[in-house]
Amino acid sequence: MWRKFKRNRLAFGGLLLIFLFFLIALLGPIIRPDSTPKANDQHLELARKSPGFECQFIQLPNATVAESSFLEKWLFGAPNPYRESPIQDYRIVEGGVIVIPFSAPSKAKEFEVFYNAEELENYEEAIMKERPSFIVDHRYLLGTDRYGRDLLSRLMAGCWISFSVGIISLSISLFIGIALGAIAGYFGGKIDDLIVWFFNVVWSIPTLLLVIAITLVLGKGFWQVFVAVGLTMWVEVARLVRGQVMEMRSKEFVEAGRAFGYKSRRIILKHILPNISGPIIVISASNFAAAILIEAGLSFLGLGAQPPQATWGKMISEHKGYIITGDAYLAIFPGIAIFLLVLAFVVVGNGLRDAFDSKQLSPSLS
Repeated sequence: MWRKFKRNRLAFGGLLLIFLFFLIALLGPIIRPDSTPKANDQHLELARKSPGFECQFIQLPNATVAESSFLEKWLFGAPNPYRESPIQDYRIVEGGVIVIPFSAPSKAKEFEVFYNAEELENYEEAIMKERPSFIVDHRYLLGTDRYGRDLLSRLMAGCWISFSVGIISLSISLFIGIALGAIAGYFGGKIDDLIVWFFNVVWSIPTLLLVIAITLVLGKGFWQVFVAVGLTMWVEVARLVRGQVMEMRSKEFVEAGRAFGYKSRRIILKHILPNISGPIIVISASNFAAAILIEAGLSFLGLGAQPPQATWGKMISEHKGYIITGDAYLAIFPGIAIFLLVLAFVVVGNGLRDAFDSKQLSPSLS
């Protein structure tokens, strides 16, 4: 199966793209240009700067920030140990430094700001260098958003949200769907009729409306999105599992298990489910893509993770007004991220389907 999948270049390329996005989500703040929590370092003076913008900053020690452990930096990010202010220019003078703030309309003397040497870190050592260490450059590869935050860092932070929602909501849907589908398909009769009736009731409700209703009941927030999305995707899994189990329950290896006196739970878990894993994996890839789209839609409507948490859908919502202006990239970049990740899961799902179709797992009693 793996060799067949690798020969499908489109599907294998999609898998590599998913792996790249996963690495970005996994490493998180460690590799982001803005490693602060939620990539929320704002500089309103730098709002909506174009991609490739570069600016000088003066750094002042932030005494109120406690040092974070590596684990905290990795999982949540760490507050900036410096208070950074964007500047146009600076010059060293006796006892300190004079800067022209970035927001100043000109470099006239009345706009100059003086920082005492005591406010600066290692002032005496810093001024001995060609360039003081408290003056740094920041480059914004994808520009800044309307709050002056690094757009690339926000996109990378949104990647973690999308993967988190996909993984957890998919786990919820698989647990519910496999359990109900296996019970309905294996036992049949009135149990099957009751569960199928429940399938149809849930299936008749539009997915987005059901998600919105669940979100309104549970409240707006991060974990609520996991539950809401997971509770709307289980029906497809359950219907698939039910059909596969109904086909498998008449097989000889299942009859042999019953003859040996195996309990129904053992037959389902150890003998039936492993033999229908292929279709489940395929639909999981499809549902992962659907979860990303649903989460983006909820965030766009303001029902997903709340600000300042970075989500791709919220980024599009915040900047949709710029789509017909020269700042259209603010909404286009997160849209491209959603498109690429969803497309990657779709082509991987198609590749897995083709691979499993060519080589079915042979049932066996172990």
